[in-house]
Amino acid sequence: MTCVCSVGLDMIAIPGDVTAETIAGIIADEAAIGMVNQKTTAVRVIPVVGKNVGDVVEFGGLLGHAPIMPVNRFSCAPFVTRTGRIPAPIHSFKN
Repeated sequence: MTCVCSVGLDMIAIPGDVTAETIAGIIADEAAIGMVNQKTTAVRVIPVVGKNVGDVVEFGGLLGHAPIMPVNRFSCAPFVTRTGRIPAPIHSFKN
């Protein structure tokens, strides 16, 4: 989806039972894409409790509605629970 929206994953409704580790994995993927492409990206996903893939959530008023999008159910827990830190990219090597 980042190929479509230049700012990242913006206002995507996902099922409410998606784990925190999976959402952290989505954020890590987007951060990696932003770093490789040297642009600022963001992630705004909306876990909607009680909704499943294919359902539609109505936000009301001018906010409209959104379909609940499928999320890969592969566990990101082994990756996001690792210790350490990700250093900031070094831009001083570029001329």
